[in-house]
Amino acid sequence: MALQWFPGHMHKALKEIKESLSQVDVLIEVLDARIPYSSENPEIAKIRGDKPCIKILNKYDLADPDITAQWQTYLESERGVKTITTSSDKPGTSKQIMAMIKTMFAHKDVQHKAIKAMITGIPNVGKSTLINILADRIIAKTGNEPAVTKSQQRINLGDGIILFDTPGVLWPKLENPHSIYRLASSGAVKNTAMEYDDVGFFAADYLIKAYPEVMKSTYKLDELPSTELEFLEAAARKRGAIMAGGRVNLHKICEVLLNELQSGKLGRITLETPQMVAQEKIEIAEAAAKKEAEKAKRKQRFKEGSLTPDKHARKEKRNEKRQEQSRRMKKR
Repeated sequence: MALQWFPGHMHKALKEIKESLSQVDVLIEVLDARIPYSSENPEIAKIRGDKPCIKILNKYDLADPDITAQWQTYLESERGVKTITTSSDKPGTSKQIMAMIKTMFAHKDVQHKAIKAMITGIPNVGKSTLINILADRIIAKTGNEPAVTKSQQRINLGDGIILFDTPGVLWPKLENPHSIYRLASSGAVKNTAMEYDDVGFFAADYLIKAYPEVMKSTYKLDELPSTELEFLEAAARKRGAIMAGGRVNLHKICEVLLNELQSGKLGRITLETPQMVAQEKIEIAEAAAKKEAEKAKRKQRFKEGSLTPDKHARKEKRNEKRQEQSRRMKKR
C-alpha cells in the first residue's frame, strides 16, 4: 500500500516537539484505544526520556473494553506512565486528565508557576476534540480528516495548567507492516491514501478470526467462511454489492466493511492485543537480524571477490608475487 507516510510538515513538527519538550513538566500522548501500539509514536518514546507521561486511550467507546484493560496494564508497566480512557460519548471523563495532572504535581506551587503539559498524537486520533473539552471552548479545529492541526499553540486551561498543543505527527519509518494496515483500517490515514481492497482484506482476515460471532451476525451469514475472500464474497451478496453479470464488487464490500468498522457499527472492536504485538516484535527482530546477517555476508563476498577457483588462484598468485618482491627489497 503506497502512502505519503512522512511529509515535510511532519518532519518540521517533530523537530519542534523535540525542541519544546524540555520546557514542559508532563507529556500527554493521545492514542486510539482500538490500536494503542500502532497509534503510539516511537519517536516520542525516544525523546521523552524520564519525563512523566499520561497515555490517553481515546475512542474507548469504539474499543473492546476487556482488551483496553489489558493495554492499560501493559502500558503502565513502563516507568513514569499512567493511562486514562476517554470517549466522545462521555466527554466528562476527559476532565479526569486535569485531576490526574494536578495529583502528579501536587508538590508544585501552581500559584507562582504553572504546570506545563504537552499533548501529542497521530493524525485523526481525536486530539483536537479532547483539547476543546479540556478548555471548555473551541480552541482546536476538528474534523474527520487527518492532519487538521498545522502548528504548535499554547492554551491556558486554567487551574494552573498550560497546554502546548502540537500537530499530529507520524514517524519516518514503520518497522511493523501490520501497523500500516491497522492505521488504515481505523481511519488514521486519509481515504485518498488507502487502497480499499488491500486494507479491506486485511481487516476481514482479522475480524473473522477475532470476532467471528460479530461478523456472522452483522452480515447475516448462516455459516462464517474460513477465509477473508470467501467472507467478503458472502457479505457482498448479502449487502447487494454485485456488478453486472452477477460478479461480486470486492471494492464496494471492502469500503462498506471499513466504514462500518470505523463508525462503530460493528460494535466495540480492538484491532491488536499486547500478546499479538509481543509476538510481532519478536518476528520483526528476527527478520532484522536475518537481514543484517545477509548484508554482512554480501559485504564479505564483495571484499573477497568472486568465489570461483580461477579467481582465487590468480589472487593467491598475485599475493605470492607481492610477498616475493617484498623479500627481495628487504635483502637489498
